[in-house]
Amino acid sequence: QLQASGGGLVQAGGSLRLSCAASGRPFSRYSMGWFRQAPGKERKFVAGISWNGGGTSYEDSVKGRFTISRDNAKNTVYLQMNSLKPEDTAVYYCAADQRADGFVFAGIYEYDYWGQGTQVTVSS
Repeated sequence: QLQASGGGLVQAGGSLRLSCAASGRPFSRYSMGWFRQAPGKERKFVAGISWNGGGTSYEDSVKGRFTISRDNAKNTVYLQMNSLKPEDTAVYYCAADQRADGFVFAGIYEYDYWGQGTQVTVSS
């Protein structure tokens, strides 16, 4: 089970930190990802991290603004979002890739488990 939290309403230029608490499976061995879906649009990859945090990947539009991290002792993955823009407005989902191979993938079909989503709204 994945439980995302931390979303909210923030002004442009502000920051939010999303959390994804995992339970029920050995998520500390899985690569984890954050995706987002804006109204009327497809769900898209935002950031991903390998099981030990040694590998990360970001979608181009968030590079330098967002940082993904994880604390395996707490079974939690984070997404620190800085310099937020109105176009970052979306529902954000965390997801887990159970292959435990150390790679980070951007495709939604690479991920096996999904959280319920948390709304992020950035006002201009």
